[in-house]
Amino acid sequence: MARRDSNNSHQYEGTHTRFEDEQIDEATESSNLEDPMCEADESTIGQDKAFDHSMCEPDDSDDVARPLDLDDSVIGSDKTSADYYFDSYSHFGIHEEMLKDVVRTKTYQNVIYKNKFLFKDKVVLDVGAGTGILSLFCAKAGAKHVYAVECSHMADMAKEIVAANGFSEVITVMKGKVEEIVLPVAQVDIIISEWMGYFLLFENMLNTVLYARDKWLVNDGIVLPDKASLYLTAIEDAEYKEDKIEFWNSVYGFDMSCIKKQAMMEPLVDTVDQNQIVTNCQLLKTMDISKMAPGDASFTAPFKLVASRDDYIHALVAYFDVSFTNCHKLTGFSTGPRSRATHWKQTVLYLEDVLTICEGEMIVGSMTVAQNKKNPRDVDIMVKYSFNGQRCQVSRTQYYKMR
Repeated sequence: MARRDSNNSHQYEGTHTRFEDEQIDEATESSNLEDPMCEADESTIGQDKAFDHSMCEPDDSDDVARPLDLDDSVIGSDKTSADYYFDSYSHFGIHEEMLKDVVRTKTYQNVIYKNKFLFKDKVVLDVGAGTGILSLFCAKAGAKHVYAVECSHMADMAKEIVAANGFSEVITVMKGKVEEIVLPVAQVDIIISEWMGYFLLFENMLNTVLYARDKWLVNDGIVLPDKASLYLTAIEDAEYKEDKIEFWNSVYGFDMSCIKKQAMMEPLVDTVDQNQIVTNCQLLKTMDISKMAPGDASFTAPFKLVASRDDYIHALVAYFDVSFTNCHKLTGFSTGPRSRATHWKQTVLYLEDVLTICEGEMIVGSMTVAQNKKNPRDVDIMVKYSFNGQRCQVSRTQYYKMR
């Protein structure tokens, strides 16, 4: 197994349909979706269209540590770590990571720049605008006006960015929650947002996008992106599971195995080597953002994972694709292990059992995904699976919590 770099793994801290990855630069477009290992639903919208391929040093002069005098004009200078729990998107580092995610940012840029006919003289609502990068793309593409809504303190910086680039007459940055602001217009033609979270649904803004859609979008309006699909596959991961889970059996000679159960329940956000994949990729759920109801993000979906070789299976892996089907050419990107890496990586759900599987044998089960009742931005996952192979028979239910 190709062990993953632990520096790339996250416990939520701050590669069917597949997008072939090419070098992404000013001329390229988002990756395309085609993977013979992945099973797509026959009802997948747009399957008859061709996909686009795009995709400070300290001062040594004084040995005495002195308190920093932070200018009040610096965003977030008056905040503590407790405040950041509720306002994590005030961190510049989060925005830097997202902006440097070339697959993500260039796909949005190409969707906008290569489909200017969609934006020309249109009123756009940017939900969760952050630094305002998507609003700037829309303004440059000819939008009549863009309302950039951002709840965090980054909204103050976005206003400066908009002014510095000469778009203050076209872009209005509004600081506040979408559910609480009052737009100066009754309707908008386009809603654009990068709402996706880890596992697609963890700490996402989907319900906020749907609220904005129902309140302001014109009848024939466009939501970008408008499709999102969640997939599941299975991997061999002996070495990394040993490091992350079995580690608790003996810690410097002490039994800490009571922590294993909790560790198993926390999905790991990490980059998976495509060579670890043992089975097909199963489509679990496709969401049509332009039509779905908020409750549709909670679901139960069956899966059947068929082994492509003899191997061991230690974990299930989930990832997602997003699509922009209103474009001249159907465009999007994948966060799957066979695609160019994104900051979303993949989500690894370790199994209590090690499955010894032979080529052609299958794991059958279902996955239930639901918003946590106490915190709707958290995700509760239940996986029921059974395996009846030549060398191994298992039937189990496991629970996972993304917090």
